[in-house]
Amino acid sequence: MNNEILQLEPQELWKNFYSLTQIPRPSKMEDQIREFIYNFGKNLGLETIQDEVGNVIIRKPATPGMENRKGVVLQGHLDMVPQKNSDKVHDFEKDPIETIVDGEWVRANGTTLGSDNGMGVAAAMAVLESTVIQHGPIEALFTADEETGMTGANGLKPGILKGDILINMDSEDEGELYIGCAGGTNGNITFTYDEESLTGDFKGYKLNVTGLKGGHSGLDIPLGRGNANKIMNRILFHGFKKHGLQVAAIDGGSLRNAIPRESFAHVAIPAGNVKDFLECLDKLTGKIKSELSFVEPTLKIEAVATDVPGKIIAPAVLIKFMNAIYACPNGVMRMSNEMEGLVETSNNLAIVKAEKGTIKIMNLLRSSVDTAKDELQQMIQSVFDLAGAVSVFDGSYPGWKPDPDSPILKIMQDVYHRKYGNIPEIKAIHAGLECGILGGAYPNWDMISFGPTIRFPHSPDEKVNIATVKKFFDFLVETLKNIPVK
Repeated sequence: MNNEILQLEPQELWKNFYSLTQIPRPSKMEDQIREFIYNFGKNLGLETIQDEVGNVIIRKPATPGMENRKGVVLQGHLDMVPQKNSDKVHDFEKDPIETIVDGEWVRANGTTLGSDNGMGVAAAMAVLESTVIQHGPIEALFTADEETGMTGANGLKPGILKGDILINMDSEDEGELYIGCAGGTNGNITFTYDEESLTGDFKGYKLNVTGLKGGHSGLDIPLGRGNANKIMNRILFHGFKKHGLQVAAIDGGSLRNAIPRESFAHVAIPAGNVKDFLECLDKLTGKIKSELSFVEPTLKIEAVATDVPGKIIAPAVLIKFMNAIYACPNGVMRMSNEMEGLVETSNNLAIVKAEKGTIKIMNLLRSSVDTAKDELQQMIQSVFDLAGAVSVFDGSYPGWKPDPDSPILKIMQDVYHRKYGNIPEIKAIHAGLECGILGGAYPNWDMISFGPTIRFPHSPDEKVNIATVKKFFDFLVETLKNIPVK
């Protein structure tokens, strides 16, 4: 195991981050990391509690002379997105993350790194164990299951926390302060179908769409990256219409909040049409690669001969399903009028799986405007209603409305300017920060979000910039020294 990151500065933060990489913590499987953080607080002699939904709260009294300052809640989430390259052998439930110092960056070896949100958690841990950082009353809130449902934030009870200011450390661009975020909704679509037997002479193939970059379905959605589910559907539709292709199974995407990087389908092609299909697939592959050449230079599409499937999706359902996937909105729907460069509304066609009589499709809808999110939901439901599918939308969470007059924003702007000589950018983010939900339970909170520079979260290309980690932590320490009196 490479522990080179232990030599990086600030060592008190990287030490804690290294500990986090050694503990499996994919979403929904957070027992080990929750126990670790709970014991971390107890071993420091600090008041530590775990609530009924799995959040851990650690309280640290003010340092001498700072008792009259407003209380600060330092917040990060315990879970990480488990994504790996298809050729990487890694069990996210058992194996530690292998970290690599790569020039100016730290990345993982073929998997997600967990800097989202391990950096925020490690920073809070460093503050809790420090004997030299000056601060008022501190509460560290480590939330559960942020990536797949924001379960911890949604389940946090009012009145447990006593602080006045929430500092969320889950943003991913150093030098930027975030004062707003998008809300979201899960769109779950189901088709049912009869499995039919093939009649006639067919050949079996496995179709593979791989090599896409993927990424965070909010932060990276404006980059125009390829969606493996959309690409696979284009191939299947063409093959069905032109060459009699039939489909037995589809497995595309894995997480609702990650742009799908890979899709696989088990198909059958009439033996007499195989040659024409493969030639047309080569041409279609060329077109798709040409369209995405700038953003997806490593896209790979291949057909591999395999066994002939015993059962296929009933063609009458298959064509309705493919038409609906073609029509389903994906990507950026609208840019913000209020903040330049900010995506207002988007959809990620995240998961498509078909087997044993059921097709399951999962979308993640995001918008900073609740009515626009509702309109997108109706658009998607209408598409799939016409195709005869069942649509269920759940897990809705609110956005966080920007407050340009926020007192903590003014303080952090001043601190940053004094420390670094320039004023940080003020932004909102097209992602589901927990601030919107937490602010609903604690409407008195003055909230802000910031963090080091992280690139390509939710994908195996995830990396964190080393220099910005030090800057992020130093900024946090200086901010805590400048929290105003009550």
